[in-house]
Amino acid sequence: AGTKGYFAGLGLPLPTLAAWGTGLFELIAGLLILVGFQTRIIALLLAAFCIVAGFIGHYGQGGGDAMLAFLHQQMLMKDIAISGGFVALAMAGAGAWSIDGRGAV
Repeated sequence: AGTKGYFAGLGLPLPTLAAWGTGLFELIAGLLILVGFQTRIIALLLAAFCIVAGFIGHYGQGGGDAMLAFLHQQMLMKDIAISGGFVALAMAGAGAWSIDGRGAV
């Protein structure tokens, strides 16, 4: 069940592959951000990922349950806010202590 079940419930094709692909992308991109490698590009990819994932996973969800629809709307807004943080990171860059910033000190 878990993520695979949620993806299957959304009607995504190949939910097992989608779950593994999503997890690997988030893990690898997060590690690259952590060490500061290609930070601007990775941050923009993560921003786009958050927007797409938010709309696929939360937009229009909840059916007739008003509380569930409200919670999905809040989760969509959270994903949009996180993407804004990634855009800010892309604009600012990784900093002097990152792999990208070697020699910039």
